[in-house]
Amino acid sequence: MDLKLIKKIIGGDEHAFTFLVEKYRNHIYQSVFPILRNQQDAEDCTQEVFAKIFHSLPNYRKEGFKTWITRIAVNHAIDLKRNYHTRRETLMEELPVNNINIQENKIEKQLISNETRAFIRRKIEELPSNYRDVIYGFYIEEKTYAQLAKEQNVQIKTIETKLYRARQWIRKNWKEDDFK
Repeated sequence: MDLKLIKKIIGGDEHAFTFLVEKYRNHIYQSVFPILRNQQDAEDCTQEVFAKIFHSLPNYRKEGFKTWITRIAVNHAIDLKRNYHTRRETLMEELPVNNINIQENKIEKQLISNETRAFIRRKIEELPSNYRDVIYGFYIEEKTYAQLAKEQNVQIKTIETKLYRARQWIRKNWKEDDFK
């Protein structure tokens, strides 16, 4: 089915490309979000990836389309992350030192950070208890599957399953607008 869609897109059928975007949008987003760890960046990246896919379709070798687009997405997300860190370091070097502005920014960032943390803690408390520890440990404390499995005295596969189910619960029960 993807091959027919690709032929239509290469032939200039815009509706076919819209259908392709709808079909794979969530997959691409879910592929780039863990790398970028920011909703807006992941959404922007997803759009950029589809532009890359569109321009690269004539070069597609008709082998594993989903794998091919995932590779494009992941590579693009890694490039964005790398470029972001490089740009950030360059900007920090170029900024003039102004103690008053720096102090005001620190206070403002701290207030926003405290509010964000409190909001996230409240949202995590909404999770069913069997998911709460694994979500908090993995995303907040940034522990590995192995560390969580050891702490909870379970197999790593159990942690993977809990995280998968917790993410499913979150997608089903939380709205994106709650976080804007």
